[in-house]
Formats: sequence, C-alpha cells, structure tokens
Amino acid sequence: MRKDIIALARAVLDACRARKLKIALAESCTGGLIAAALTEIPGSSDIFERGFVTYSNVAKQEMLGVPADLIAAHGAVSPQVAEAMALGALDHSRAQIALSVTGIAGPGGGSAQKPVGLVHFGLARPERPTLLVEKRLSEPDGAMLSREEIRRQATQTALRLLLEGAEPQRYA
Repeated sequence: MRKDIIALARAVLDACRARKLKIALAESCTGGLIAAALTEIPGSSDIFERGFVTYSNVAKQEMLGVPADLIAAHGAVSPQVAEAMALGALDHSRAQIALSVTGIAGPGGGSAQKPVGLVHFGLARPERPTLLVEKRLSEPDGAMLSREEIRRQATQTALRLLLEGAEPQRYA
C-alpha cells in the first residue's frame, strides 16, 4: 500500500485514539481498501471496530438496513444511499464515527448522469448531521481515470474525511 495512504490512515487512528472514537466503515466501490489501509497499522484494533463491504444492493439492504425503495428511487450511487450506508454502519456497530463510500469505479457502468469516477461519501457521528461529499474523480483534462486510480483516490478522500470527522472543531 502507498506510503501516503498509510500515513493518512495512521493520522486517522491517532486522532480517533485521542478522542476515544471507534470507526466503522461501509464500503462499496473501494471493496475494503479503506479497512485495509487502517488495519495495515499495528494496534489499529483498538480503533477500527468493523467494516462492511456492501458491494451489492442486497448487501447494502441486509447488512446496513438501506431501504430497497431508496436504492430504487436514487440508485446505489447517490448521496441518499451514502447517508443511509453511513447511518446503517453506526446502527450496526459500536462505533462513534462511520464512513460510507459508494461510486462507479469503471471502466464500465457509468452514464451521462452518473459517470465513471462519481463517488459519494457519507460521514456519520451520533447526534450530528451526516456530512455528505460528492467527488467526480477524473484526469485534469476530464479523461477517465483507471479503476485502480479511482479506488485509490476514493480511499484517500475517505481517510481525509475520517480525519476531519475526528476533529471536533472541524465537523460540528
């Protein structure tokens, strides 16, 4: 795993450890890469509570409680589903902070409305509004990134959001 991602994961664990926060993840397009980055670091088990890799819509429903009608109305790659995934991860864990990611890593599966590289993130903490972030990951000229690069950048973004979410003055 890349050193920059490991350094970011270490910073997330340190920030959460300082605030006694446990983390839960709900990953779709990253397929467990965020969890892998966190668990690459020895001692992460005191902070990383659990991760859900909910790649299919059925998994999102069964493991996180995402309503089927929400997915039908908005699609799996939507802010609504990202929010439901993050809240579901909180509800189905003992964590105090949860992050979700759902997107289109490609190279197929995109459309004009939801192109390859579209990724939605949800960051949830009890008694706070869910922070929703949309990213459209592409080359500076708009060209499509590789599947690997989309997943890497989504992992990096997710770790940055977790770091932000652990800081009380940055996410209120």
